[in-house]
Amino acid sequence: MHIFEGFLPSPWWQLWFVFSIPIIFFGMYRLNKLVSEKRELLPLLAVAGAFIFVLSSLKLPSVTGSSSHPTGTGMAAILFGPAIAAVLSTIVLLYQAIFLAHGGLTTLGANVASMGIIGPVAAYLIYKAGMKANINFYVVVFLAATFADWITYVVTSVELALAFPAEVGGFAASLKAFMLVFATTQVPLAIMEGALTALIFKYVIQVKSDALVELNVITESVLNKIKGVSQ
Repeated sequence: MHIFEGFLPSPWWQLWFVFSIPIIFFGMYRLNKLVSEKRELLPLLAVAGAFIFVLSSLKLPSVTGSSSHPTGTGMAAILFGPAIAAVLSTIVLLYQAIFLAHGGLTTLGANVASMGIIGPVAAYLIYKAGMKANINFYVVVFLAATFADWITYVVTSVELALAFPAEVGGFAASLKAFMLVFATTQVPLAIMEGALTALIFKYVIQVKSDALVELNVITESVLNKIKGVSQ
């Protein structure tokens, strides 16, 4: 999903920065507020950031000019909201671009937009809708993380199709081609990521469930229900 350095032409790489930068700054404000008010949640914040780094570093060859891998952003979006997830993703993507030659600096805005902003927003909305519908907690987490991954790659396909429309069929034909190539690896990877994220939340419920209540991820009643079912 990391679009390589220099791959996007003007004005597309600049436009994605224009889209991403205001959201990153808002996320920094939210992150600073969280850290100042709830410093005891720093370890959980670090785990969420490390989860994004580890999963998104598992690079697999995919579309020319990009790569395929899990994203890890669903967990951060559920725990801290999409704005903070955007900041964590930006830090990870910047580090990977500078030190691992994974992604790029000129394409950072586009990569943040897909993996750090739109994917986490999808995860957050799916999670909130699923909990409101009283769907099983772990099923909702699985769906949120899985769809965050899939939607990230849909957005990446859009970014590439806008920059490189097909000679025949234009944007639509190019979008279809990119999505079909990504689907080969990304459909199973996203499902595995969703299952792993649900397992991690199962562990968090066992050892740090109070943090989930404090972050308004779940209510006390839902937590008691989950623990009652698991006993």
